[in-house]
Amino acid sequence: MTIRFKASVWTLPAALIATLASFPVAAAEAVHFAPHRAVYELSMADSTAGSGVSGVSGRMVYELNGSQCDGYTQNMRFVTIMTNQEGTDTVSDLRNSSWEEADGKKLRFSSTQYQNDVLADASQGDAARSKGSTPIVGVDLVKPKKKRVSLPTDIYFPMQHANTLVQAAKSGVKIFTANLYDGSEKGEKYYLTTTVIGKKYVTGAKTLAASAKGVDRLQGVDSWPMTISYFEAGKDKQDQTPAYELSFRYFENGVTSDLKIDYGSFAIKGELKELTFLDPGKCPASASAH
Repeated sequence: MTIRFKASVWTLPAALIATLASFPVAAAEAVHFAPHRAVYELSMADSTAGSGVSGVSGRMVYELNGSQCDGYTQNMRFVTIMTNQEGTDTVSDLRNSSWEEADGKKLRFSSTQYQNDVLADASQGDAARSKGSTPIVGVDLVKPKKKRVSLPTDIYFPMQHANTLVQAAKSGVKIFTANLYDGSEKGEKYYLTTTVIGKKYVTGAKTLAASAKGVDRLQGVDSWPMTISYFEAGKDKQDQTPAYELSFRYFENGVTSDLKIDYGSFAIKGELKELTFLDPGKCPASASAH
């Protein structure tokens, strides 16, 4: 699971560097993600005095479907009620949907955001890597308006990035940097990300909440703590703080738990409450033989 939250979700929207690694796309092997549906309960983690936020509640529902043959589809709905210090509530409703080829060559995306039931933002389009001696990554936007956008050739799409993070973790890589694009924020923006990957959890050393439905099937699945810092692209990362940081426990099959989204002045947490594994995508025998 790869999660990206726009800085504007709220109407405003990683550890010691022991090694600096660049994990090339071609080196990443296929990770077999498990199709699933996960429900998270959202709440305030912490806030500073000047944040203007006194409370957060809500729910996130994430669903992953597909296979190495058919590509992967991600659907997410992220609904929050934010309360300011005057007691006024703001309801944010973010809906993301995407399909991505398993080899990371194509991405189709759609994102809409509502605030207090009023459409605040929308993006839709297709991104693809061209072939040839001078490959480019181009985006054809439909929303918010028709436009052609060019991206760096080393850009990562969400599932491609998730695949590489699992491979990096299994290989003992501690730091991974990448330009990441998912089509959000009007479809024209990408982030420079730095992921810090912690030591693999010892099986059974950190169990999930017993009250969470369906998490028993995660017992014995390798997992790692990870923190992704998102920086504004085109700026000197050494001179800026992240736009936000996303921390989580990432399982080898693509399931995520222990979410925390830190915006600097405040942070929210997401507790995995329900996990349902869906029917796995099937590859033709001829494809699996290769």
